[in-house]
Amino acid sequence: MIGTGTSWFMLHSPELGRAFQDFADLCHSDGVLDRKTKAVLMLAAASLLQRDDCIEDRLRQAFAAGATKTEITETLLITAFQSAETQLERERDLYRQYLGGSNGHLS
Repeated sequence: MIGTGTSWFMLHSPELGRAFQDFADLCHSDGVLDRKTKAVLMLAAASLLQRDDCIEDRLRQAFAAGATKTEITETLLITAFQSAETQLERERDLYRQYLGGSNGHLS
């Protein structure tokens, strides 16, 4: 029976929704990666995707899984670095075209 707390995807696609929920449950349990590692990875993804509604939940889950403030901070800083690097590299050729550099000749 579907209760009031049922996810929208379970309401509209119970079979696939159940499979997705099972997948989510596995992502939150110990496996090859322990729960703490998975929790900080999910926090990094939420941060990268700028999911404010999700970040707080992921922070709580990371703490509950045993992550320290130092581990969480390092995770978020690495995520910020990767995001910035990806942004700069994504349009590298365009930036070089207008700003110069190893493949551009503007001065």
